Amino acid sequence: MTTTAVRPLARPELLALLGRTPLVRITADLPGPHPGFWAKLEGLAAGGMKARAAVSMLLGARERGELRPGAPVVESTSGTLGLGLAFAGQALGHPVVLVGDSELEPTMRQLLRAHGVRLEIVDRPAPRGGWQAARLGRLRELLAMLPGAYWPDQYNNPDNSAGYASLAAELVDRLDHLDILVCSVGTGGHSAGIIGPLRRRWPALRLIGVDSTGSTIFGQPARPRLMRGLGSSIHPRNVSYDAFDEVHWVGPAEAVDSCRRLARGSFVSGGWSTGAAARIAAWAARVHPGAVVATVFPDGPHRYLGTVYDDDFATAHGLDPATAATRPVEIPHPGAAEATGWVRCTRVTDPLKAVPHPERTP
Repeated sequence: MTTTAVRPLARPELLALLGRTPLVRITADLPGPHPGFWAKLEGLAAGGMKARAAVSMLLGARERGELRPGAPVVESTSGTLGLGLAFAGQALGHPVVLVGDSELEPTMRQLLRAHGVRLEIVDRPAPRGGWQAARLGRLRELLAMLPGAYWPDQYNNPDNSAGYASLAAELVDRLDHLDILVCSVGTGGHSAGIIGPLRRRWPALRLIGVDSTGSTIFGQPARPRLMRGLGSSIHPRNVSYDAFDEVHWVGPAEAVDSCRRLARGSFVSGGWSTGAAARIAAWAARVHPGAVVATVFPDGPHRYLGTVYDDDFATAHGLDPATAATRPVEIPHPGAAEATGWVRCTRVTDPLKAVPHPERTP
């Protein structure tokens, strides 16, 4: 279904709502005891975590003359950036047209439309590239139909990463020291945007990336993915591969188990990315005693009530907490074996530059 885009008046006062999210200590069992880690609750921000990136991308485009005052903004999204663009569009006075797909939750569709977004839905994945490729195909059609429309291209836009400088500053302001940072990876924006400033403050800081099983970002084969907003079936140029010390692939059973444990044990939780990042942060705190560990919870739980927190959904998709891995399987390089559950690798390479490894575990 297509709805009419609403051209909003600029509301620059909304920009005062960006950032300044709470930093909390998480000690809930994930899945077992651990010393605790710090979590930045980005889901409590107006427009969510990606409002930072959305505002940065639109302001950058305006400064370069790529986005005219009042011109439409068109983007592909699985939901989270869409909410950030809805916020940025209202604040800066741009109508927003988003391309989603059939797996976009009904509650998120309703929320985006309530914020004045025109929403286009593609109903089938592309034979190659899945839902992302299908959304991008429709996006290009819309760009041709809408004169002066601007495409932020979140996966490849350096202004995406630049938008998280404020997040890094907030972490530096709140923490006396940091040894390990855990970041979920989708577009690669927030990990690339905060690791530079944080390493200038703490040069020995280790960065752990968290990806989804079935994602191609760190060199695994593309497969259908149940989790939204985590991982990718393309290779975003915003991913700063050289910055990562290791990567973990997490399956949906582990993410669901972690989300529900967070909800019961700390009252703060979120969706797929939050559950995956929390599990790895707890693991890092457990295997590195005395280390100060922090992560980012990208969103809250509300859009996932019909998935992550729905027992019927979990049963239908075989997401039994009893099957969730409690520790990672170790592989020597990303091509050694296909990750179907929690897998860890301390060798991180750009898959578009890496030399293929002939040996592969069946």
